[in-house]
Amino acid sequence: MKMLDLLPIGDLDARLLQSLAPALANSFRIPCRIRDARLDPQFAFHPERGQHHSSEILQAMQRYANEGAWRVLGVTSVDLYIPILTFVFGEAQMGGPCAVVSYHRLMQQFYGLPPDPNLLVERLVKESVHEVGHTFDLTHCRDYSCAMAPSHAVEWIDLKETSLCGDCEARALELVE
Repeated sequence: MKMLDLLPIGDLDARLLQSLAPALANSFRIPCRIRDARLDPQFAFHPERGQHHSSEILQAMQRYANEGAWRVLGVTSVDLYIPILTFVFGEAQMGGPCAVVSYHRLMQQFYGLPPDPNLLVERLVKESVHEVGHTFDLTHCRDYSCAMAPSHAVEWIDLKETSLCGDCEARALELVE
C-alpha cells in the first residue's frame, strides 16, 4: 500500500503534524501517518549561516523511505537553506521519495507579527503539498493559485490555494493510482 509518512525533525509542535496529516491524505488520496521516529537535525547545522542545510537533511531522511514508506515528508521548525539561496521553505527530491518543509519562516512571529495558528497551518499545508508534489515530479506551475506555484516569499504562499490545479492534480494522481 502506498503511504505518505510525516517525519518530525527536531523539536516541533505535534499539533501541526496532526493538522497536516489529514490535509495531505485528502490532497493526494493516500493514507498519511506520523512516524514515531524523530530525526535530530543538528548534523546539518552550519554555524556560519545559523541555518540547517536542507539537502543534508534530505539525504539523512532516505533511510526512512527505505523502511517501507512510499514518500516521506520531514517537517521541522528549524531555518533551512541551500547554498545558492538565503533560505528555503522546503526542498524535495524531484521524482524521489523524500521532501522536507520548515515552518520557521511561515510563522507570523518571524516577521514581528502576533502569532496566527490558523494561518501557520494553512501555509504549512500549502508548502507541504508543494514539496510532496515535487516528489511526484511536478515542476513549478504557472497558475499562481496552484500549490505548485513557486514561492520566494511568504506573501506568495498566501496567494496560493492549499490544493493543486486540475492539471497538476491529474499528473500527481497518475502516480498514486
